[in-house]
Amino acid sequence: MNRLLAAAATGASVLLLSACSGGTVDQGDLEDQVKSSLTETVGQAPKDIDCPDELEAEEGATTTCVLTADDDSTIDVEVEVTSVDGDRVDLDIQVADEVN
Repeated sequence: MNRLLAAAATGASVLLLSACSGGTVDQGDLEDQVKSSLTETVGQAPKDIDCPDELEAEEGATTTCVLTADDDSTIDVEVEVTSVDGDRVDLDIQVADEVN
């Protein structure tokens, strides 16, 4: 298994995002923040992060993004909104234990 996937499977991260108007986190911003957080956690950037849509900026909202590693293996990344304070959104990012 790719080092990134193995290491990321054991880590979680909390970060802050600016929420866009309308109470959502933009899809592109979400992908950038997930990639940045995972890169910081494991010291290696994933080849790609693909989130299916924008994320509602409300506590408990979730989405599943897909991480693509350098060897083209993929793994799900669960993202959950843990709190919202004005235009700030706290996220919990969990990488699945199994490669797709």
